[in-house]
Amino acid sequence: MDFLFPIILSVHILVGLTVIGLVLIQHGKGADMGAAFGSGASGSLFGSSGSANFLSRTTAIFAAMFFLTSLSLSYIASNKPRVSGSVMDTAVKTQPAAAAPAKNEAPSPAVPDDSKTKDIPK
Repeated sequence: MDFLFPIILSVHILVGLTVIGLVLIQHGKGADMGAAFGSGASGSLFGSSGSANFLSRTTAIFAAMFFLTSLSLSYIASNKPRVSGSVMDTAVKTQPAAAAPAKNEAPSPAVPDDSKTKDIPK
């Protein structure tokens, strides 16, 4: 699933930019008044109302794709495996260990030997 995240994210960004472009290309409700008085919009590629239908349908398709990519990105992000424990557990693991004695040396005892303390008067 890790390889899908960057692919879906790229598609999501491209679809979002396309939706922005399509919305900016569309005319508002008042733009149809100019076509009624013969401003030349009726002779366009899609006809007088064909471009509005084409652009609105295309925008709806890309908006649905944007919605689906949003849902899939949130699903992938929420189902990532989580590391058990707290942040402090990982911080303790990464700290360097204390200096360990060499293999040939015996570890120094924490409690002093009685044999060494016999000479010391109490």
